[in-house]
Amino acid sequence: LSSTETKFLQDLGFRMLNCGRTDLVKQAVNLLGPDGINSMSEQGMTPLMYACVRGDEAMVQMLLDAGADINSEVPSSVHRHPSVYPDTRQGTPLTFAVLHGHVPVVQLLLDARANVEGAVQDGAENYTETPLQLASAAGNFELVSLLLERGADPLIGTTYRNGMTSAPLGDMNSYSLAAAHGHRNVFRKLLSQVDKDKGDVLSLEEILAEGSEPGGEKRTSHSEGTLRTGKAKLRALREAMYHSAEHGHVDITIDIRSLGVPWTLHTWLESLRTCFVQQRRPLIQGLLKDFSCIQEEEYTEELITHGLPLMFQILRASKNEVISQQLSVIFTQCYGPFPIPKLTEIKKKQTSRLDPHFLNNKEMSDVTFLVEGKPFYAHKVLLFTASARFKSLLSNRPAAENTCIEISHVKYNIFQVRKCLGRFLKTESYPCSHVC
Repeated sequence: LSSTETKFLQDLGFRMLNCGRTDLVKQAVNLLGPDGINSMSEQGMTPLMYACVRGDEAMVQMLLDAGADINSEVPSSVHRHPSVYPDTRQGTPLTFAVLHGHVPVVQLLLDARANVEGAVQDGAENYTETPLQLASAAGNFELVSLLLERGADPLIGTTYRNGMTSAPLGDMNSYSLAAAHGHRNVFRKLLSQVDKDKGDVLSLEEILAEGSEPGGEKRTSHSEGTLRTGKAKLRALREAMYHSAEHGHVDITIDIRSLGVPWTLHTWLESLRTCFVQQRRPLIQGLLKDFSCIQEEEYTEELITHGLPLMFQILRASKNEVISQQLSVIFTQCYGPFPIPKLTEIKKKQTSRLDPHFLNNKEMSDVTFLVEGKPFYAHKVLLFTASARFKSLLSNRPAAENTCIEISHVKYNIFQVRKCLGRFLKTESYPCSHVC
């Protein structure tokens, strides 16, 4: 057969399988080519992967019974499969079932001994998301629980091929993804799974204290391995704390802090900002109380450029005495032990004011306005200081002393109710002319 005919028959076989007709499996497999049921389309997808995407439990079972590779992967190379989507590379049937939230299919694949970590091999770098990472990011509590029950590792992160990652402390693992998307129940489930076997996990206090004590007995290989696992968990929680703070999920941030994970200045400031915006006063009080727990080496320029303005903003907006006292303690700590210099009171410059009886008083007037043919008396000193428009108007008037200024297109009673002529010409503009 020519390559065109072979391609046509393979496409026909995939179409027959994708229609969901389990009775056509045998005939369709014969059309797929030499690889049979494990043949890949131009997108690098096998029939089992397509069935997992659709959530077709019956077809998945039929393909598994027919010998489909349960751990097949979408190839990374584009030479044989030029239409592979970059985001699907190294995806397995389990990956696609989790990605589309098909719990029964996931259960079926795991029962058939699918690799719970997808394409990840022990000790190898992971260039794609594990099923647990995908379920954690989606917030699918049922899938997360199922995968954890089958041994999925929440500490596995994703390594990027270009060596660049958005995670400041490590790779984006399941903790970070759940925290970044605000899935608090999923995050707590991930934590509870690790805490089940506390005999093999050091407490965070022990991890933080490791290396700070001089001397000490030499650790066994088992305890060293436990310490490495504990440190990996601490790094994961620090990263999760960063992402939860960055995305405004302060409840998750507080949960992580309650585990003993230390604050960084950045996560503390972002949490404080979120609580202030959300007007969560009890959390603000708790965060301000925790400021003393931040290590001095964390005091960076961010404290000056972002932290202090934020805290002064809270001080101005807050009417709570406890918050005001907590902020004063922080300001004192930031200022240091130096004496406070004497503050010079800034006195406001007094502006000249004339008595209201100068307004519309013929005897005290040296300027006359004509409104609807009626005179309105004013004083030029008051007008000069009232506005720049008055000053310009009076400066351009003829030199004759008896010159009147006519205001047109405004009624006399409206003009008269303006107790301050400066306000009148600042806010309104009416044609005027000089008349004798």
